[in-house]
Parts: sequence; structure tokens; C-alpha cells
Amino acid sequence: MAKFGKRYINATSKIDGQKEYSLEDAIALSKSLATAKFDETVEIAVRLGIKPQQTDQMVRGGMVLPKGIGKKTRILVFAKGDREKEAKDAGADFVGAEDMIQKVMGGWMEFDRVVATPDMMGAVGKLGKILGPRGLMPNPKLGTVTLDIVKAIKEIQAGKIEFKTEKAGIVHAPIGKASFKAEDLIENAKAFLETLARLKPASAKGHYLRSIAVSTTMGPGIKIDNVQISNLLKVS
Repeated sequence: MAKFGKRYINATSKIDGQKEYSLEDAIALSKSLATAKFDETVEIAVRLGIKPQQTDQMVRGGMVLPKGIGKKTRILVFAKGDREKEAKDAGADFVGAEDMIQKVMGGWMEFDRVVATPDMMGAVGKLGKILGPRGLMPNPKLGTVTLDIVKAIKEIQAGKIEFKTEKAGIVHAPIGKASFKAEDLIENAKAFLETLARLKPASAKGHYLRSIAVSTTMGPGIKIDNVQISNLLKVS
């Protein structure tokens, strides 16, 4: 029984599975293989040399990609009073307090990112089982629990992404759209990898960036030359 469609199989046939491509060549190849009828997202996946089950080796962070992510991000803000007005004026798509919490509890999920003021977190905590598994729970370490609502909204609108290590020690992140210029995707990828390198846990031993690949929404992964990236970032 075929597991993949004809487009995927055709794309795979154009990739040398034994080869590790330069970042530039991998980006160019991934763009050429993006033949879906929609503008596919380009994603980078990095397997880290960490033990993700150890809390001191969990890699998690957020950053604004220099060239953005090429999509409209629907922002939900939990706030009230003056902060509610600030959020609306800053361009948040949905703003509210207990009313919005009840709406989410009722199954409404038409948003991509969530920001909250600190005073709302006691109530927002009720949504942990809904937002947590989707990676949407506001977090002060990521700047999404804050009194500076305007800054948080502007960063998300500018292309801020969040990422964290999965169980297998892999971090996934979008770096733009297939319609982006190759140099813009490369710049975003480098910025992400530099951020990831800075977040290397002090207790992580051995080679940190174990393997790197890029892919589009409908396409196969393309392996990137680790030596090139390690030399570029000056990390082991």
C-alpha cells in the first residue's frame, strides 16, 4: 500500500538521500520541489545532542525572524481594562477576559498565538489542558505573559516564532514560505540556528547540532551539511 502520493514520491526522487547539502542548496532545492497549489511553509528541523527528559537540558525559546514568516498570525489576548484597549489598538485580533476564556472552553480555536497579562493567568490556567498540548499556553519566559502587551503583539506580527524540544530531542521551526526569496529563507534559517546555538544547555555534552534538515509542507526532508553549519556558527 502506497504511503505517499505521487508528488511526494516524485520530489523524493530528485533528492540524493546519501548527500548532505549546503544550506543554500537545500533551500533552493526545497523551493523547487514546492509544487502544491498553496504557498507551502518551509520548516527546519534540528536534532540536538541533548537528553530532553532532563529538565536542565530542555531547549525552548522565541525569536523574531529577520524576514518574518510570511503569514497572518491571529492573536488572542487575555486582558482587561486599559490593557484590553492597548491590545485592540495594537492590532490584536481577539481581546477579552473571562468571556474569551469561556469561548475557548466551549471549543473555539480560531487563533494562532496567545498573549496574557499577569493578572489574567490565574483564570487562563483553566485552559491549560486545551492550550498546553497545542503549544499555545502563554509563558513569561517567552514574553507572552507580560504587561507590555503592545511589544508582545508587535513582535508576533513581525514574525516571532516559538520553539521547544520534542521528546526525541528534535526542534522544529518555520522559516518562511516557499514563495520567499532564497536569500530571505537562508537569513531566517541562519538566525534560527544562531539562536539555537546560544541556547545550548551547559550540561549538554558532545556534538550539539546532530542533524539538520529543511522541508516544505508537502515535501520530503533535505539533509544539511553539519560541518558547514558548525563552522558557520562556530559550535561543536
